[in-house]
Amino acid sequence: MKRPLQLRQIEAFKAVVETGSVTAAADVLGISQPSVSKLISHLEEDAGLQLFERLRGRLVPSERGIRLYEEVDRTFAGLRQIERAIDSIQREDIGQLSVGVLPALTGHLTQQATSRFLAKHPDAYVSILGRSSQVVIDWLVRRQIDVGIVSAPMENPYLNAVPLTTHPLVCIMPRGHRLASKHVVTPQDIAGTPFIALASENKTRVQIEARLAEHRVQPRIVADANLTGTICEFVASGLGISILDPVFAHAVRDRVEIRRLSFEIETDLWLCYPREARNKIFVETFLRVAQEAIAAMMGEVFNVLPGS
Repeated sequence: MKRPLQLRQIEAFKAVVETGSVTAAADVLGISQPSVSKLISHLEEDAGLQLFERLRGRLVPSERGIRLYEEVDRTFAGLRQIERAIDSIQREDIGQLSVGVLPALTGHLTQQATSRFLAKHPDAYVSILGRSSQVVIDWLVRRQIDVGIVSAPMENPYLNAVPLTTHPLVCIMPRGHRLASKHVVTPQDIAGTPFIALASENKTRVQIEARLAEHRVQPRIVADANLTGTICEFVASGLGISILDPVFAHAVRDRVEIRRLSFEIETDLWLCYPREARNKIFVETFLRVAQEAIAAMMGEVFNVLPGS
């Protein structure tokens, strides 16, 4: 009767494949080299498979060994997922808040909101996940996260949504730009000026171009990008001007000029959360502190504008 496979045998097999040698595998497992060799030999005997070929004193996975390793690796990956799930459940006992946020907002805004949140709930644990709006919304609907900051109009029966800020979009330009002498930028000022646009599929870009078209102005787009951080860097380097939410402009406020627009385009940033929140107190606190952080950021942006 064949002996049942032992977990230690599988661990030795996995370590040898991943490290490339019995000696390195022994170091990883914290056992002697002869012990690793014995575990591998017993595994091959018990499984009835030749898992390695001996080439110049080294063990090289055979074709069957590679196939077995793929299965072993998937199994261990599943175990790691279980470990993460256990850790997550344990952390929920002390209070956990998961926040999905646009990558461009994972800096100052998220840091300020998280700091304010933890000041009110010092024993809590916060997870910040940077993803696109659509991914964040999907996570919220599936209750994989508690709060989301997205850039898209919200019409979902499973979610509540509140505007992140009431400030309209602004025009940003390089330091010393000719339009910096103006307190307010008009559509006519934008005409013919090199312009850095959001990606063509971005809803805010569509809205910007529609408002400019009302004034018979078509921006002279010299580049576009799907990340607002990239746009801000392009502007700061002198490549052109752009129109963005002031939340994004905050990150480069010391390296660009920021001006109001003569025409208003409303912000498109929203704070979203499930209608039936599992940890309502944490969600309400985060919503409040995020709005406080935004208000402070907008003060830093708008208080330095001409005419403020």
